[in-house]
Amino acid sequence: MSGAQPTVTRPTAPRSATTPASRMAALARAELTMYGRSKGTLFAALFVPLVLPVSVAQAADEMDLEGAGLTLGTVVLPAAIGFALLFAVYSALVGIFVTRREELVLKRLRTGELRDTEILAGSALPATATGLVQSLLLMTGCALLLDMSAPSAPHLIVAGLLFGVVICVALGAVTAGFTRTTESAQVTPMPMLIVSMLGSGMTVPLEVLPDRIAAFCELLPLTPVVTLLRGGWSGDLSASDTLSALGLAVAWTALSVFAVRRWFRWEPRR
Repeated sequence: MSGAQPTVTRPTAPRSATTPASRMAALARAELTMYGRSKGTLFAALFVPLVLPVSVAQAADEMDLEGAGLTLGTVVLPAAIGFALLFAVYSALVGIFVTRREELVLKRLRTGELRDTEILAGSALPATATGLVQSLLLMTGCALLLDMSAPSAPHLIVAGLLFGVVICVALGAVTAGFTRTTESAQVTPMPMLIVSMLGSGMTVPLEVLPDRIAAFCELLPLTPVVTLLRGGWSGDLSASDTLSALGLAVAWTALSVFAVRRWFRWEPRR
């Protein structure tokens, strides 16, 4: 009688380790597919920021820009970028976060390898990329159409754009935390949109507002972003004003991140 055949153990291939970047990239690819299927979100993100600067240009013709030390270009260009950040990043992410939460996508993602910050960052990447690309296109278009010279301080423009993206992503997550349903996600971003467009120097530059109103508007979340963008292009921003804008942008970034950690919800509101 022959003996039993020895059991052969085959070596298993080592499991490839994942990195935060690879995990976020995989999530971003999946999110991009779902992002492209949302026609309303795409319309608001891609077309609304292209139309609003025209209204700003028409309104700016009736302002005393020369007396305030401004030009049509230094008014319209920061406004166009601000609109892109508000609609392509902030407003879009409110709907995305709420929809994924109500569909239990966020809850399932938390049971895997992804960390909370990776889930939020990966989910926000498509909207963030859309806002950045649109901002660059609007910047180029405004500079050409309005015959603007090259920016005097490009580093301020980069700083303003990056701070604007981070603040809009964080505030989008905070707003989603207070939004109960996917339907109401079309309404809850409106206060931030209206206040930012009217008071952050986009539609009406702070330089032409009464001093008391301007002093209050200087404290709004996107005001330092618009200030850095405008000052970076014109070169008229003093060192003290630059430090003030950067400090306020850092403060809003820190406050927004704290608010996300405190009030963002990962499961449906019951």
